[in-house]
Amino acid sequence: MLFDRLLVQPEVDAAERQTSAGLVIPATAKGPKRLAWAVVVAKGEHVRQVAVGDRVLFDPEERAEVELGGTDYVLLRERDVHGVSEKEAEAGATGLYL
Repeated sequence: MLFDRLLVQPEVDAAERQTSAGLVIPATAKGPKRLAWAVVVAKGEHVRQVAVGDRVLFDPEERAEVELGGTDYVLLRERDVHGVSEKEAEAGATGLYL
């Protein structure tokens, strides 16, 4: 990877979602723009805030897709990452820093 680029593997998005109240939202329903989660598999030498293995939040509209070895990846700049999820803490609480 070069400069400030990240190669991430997007998490599989379910075709339909279920709300906390139990309502099923079909995949064809249009709603507000949603961000997506992915796992960093490679990073460039100038990436400072993200490490390989981190779970990152990004905008799926601003991405460049690439297929390597039959697996789909997304190429991002570090500045296109909106947040990084922390590992689960010992007390069971998770954190998110933006």
